[in-house]
Amino acid sequence: MNPAKKGRGPRARVARGSARKSIPYARQTIEKDDIAAVVEVLRSDWLTTGPKVPAFEKAVAQFTGAPYAVAVTNGTAALHGAMFAAGIGPGDEVIVPAMTFAASANAVVFQGGTPIFADVDPDTLLLDPAQAEAKITPRTKAIISVDYAGQPCDYDRLEPLAREHGLLLIADAAHALGGEYKGRRVGSLADLTTLSFHPVKQITTGEGGMVTTARPEFAEAIERFRNHGITSDHRSRAERGTWFYEMVELGYNYRITDMQCALGLSQLKKLPRWIARRRAIARRYDRAFASLDTIHPLGVSPDVKHAYHLYVVRLALELLKGDRATAYSMLREKGIHVNVHYIPVHLHPFYRKRFGTGPGLCPVAEQAYEQILSIPMYASLSDGEVDRVIEAMEEVLQALAA
Repeated sequence: MNPAKKGRGPRARVARGSARKSIPYARQTIEKDDIAAVVEVLRSDWLTTGPKVPAFEKAVAQFTGAPYAVAVTNGTAALHGAMFAAGIGPGDEVIVPAMTFAASANAVVFQGGTPIFADVDPDTLLLDPAQAEAKITPRTKAIISVDYAGQPCDYDRLEPLAREHGLLLIADAAHALGGEYKGRRVGSLADLTTLSFHPVKQITTGEGGMVTTARPEFAEAIERFRNHGITSDHRSRAERGTWFYEMVELGYNYRITDMQCALGLSQLKKLPRWIARRRAIARRYDRAFASLDTIHPLGVSPDVKHAYHLYVVRLALELLKGDRATAYSMLREKGIHVNVHYIPVHLHPFYRKRFGTGPGLCPVAEQAYEQILSIPMYASLSDGEVDRVIEAMEEVLQALAA
């Protein structure tokens, strides 16, 4: 063997390929102007409860078309605040889709309520309105519609259903900022809408969340709730030149910082561009997988503009030699860090023990859980990285083909 050619054979090529940077399923995009916006606040007099908080709230309200927006520490706090404003308490039932993150149901439990799990549509994995209607009882007080993966739910069916039964409709839109339903933006489609600004979402504040609503009494309740149940915050008292405040109800410290809101304001300006990029990536995935029998992207309604927080596919396991876990491991070995969203909430040990839930309660969600993968989706994903994802998916599916 010529020493000069040592390391140039197939083994060396594999080693070089395996050293390529891994592609996560999601990540934040932080640009220079985002950093500058945060630094500006760090040099100011207000790090929290300052002017950037209402400025961010106003900007999100204007973007979504909601009259009111209240910022909080994270998406879970937003859900908790929405449950508080809705008056959920012991003895109340709230219908929750099984295919969601645990926080959607946890917020009901925080208030002493009981989450009632409803199954999802097999094509979109969104809350099935017929299944939700079947779960309504005299104790039902609200329905939580989860805009799973970034696709708005069927609000033309859910909104009349809630009105008919005197229920509040609460949209968990943590995945869907920037999405639209029949020309109406997410944030203005329900009585209360909750948003998340976690790093993997369309825009980030590090952590952070918001509740949007058209009802001022809900906004005022959440403003108190995020501040210990107190009727004023430090900045408003400073402006009035008073120290006096009163705690009128039990609340929490769910206040968001000015640093976070400065980042959010900067990011929000770029949201349309980033959503357009996510949709372009989704179109490439759609085209690449259209001819494959072993993989099926989730259905998308013609009535919506998808926000693509996630790009979720279902594996046709009946055509494959391995299960989802095998495909997951093989993709990660190739540097494609896929994920799974979600384990149906009613299958988690806490809910099985506390509420007596278990397998068979929501069979569509349970079957989907065994098949789904979330593949990389974020605004800064390059065309070359998209090619790598598609290539890896094709290679794994070919290797597993029965």
